[in-house]
Amino acid sequence: MQAHTNEHHTENDEHSISAKDYMKSVYGDLPKWAIILAGYRHRENLTQKELGKIVGIKQCNISRMETGHCPIGKNAAKKFAIMFNTDYRMFL
Repeated sequence: MQAHTNEHHTENDEHSISAKDYMKSVYGDLPKWAIILAGYRHRENLTQKELGKIVGIKQCNISRMETGHCPIGKNAAKKFAIMFNTDYRMFL
């Protein structure tokens, strides 16, 4: 059995990219909370419509939140937090 080696990649590596740069390349300028909401929803294999029914928020509003066009208010954040079993501040 081969021993596991921890190979450390530095900024000088030809193919290295920072997490921040990677996120920007994938998600553009989307707010962090929009990415988190979409990520949790996808993790649970829910459509926007299904999530909306569960938490009592219209699908069109969830879409606007996930695309960064509408901020997530505190009440909605608390509903998402209960749904996804996390801290509501993740969505603010």
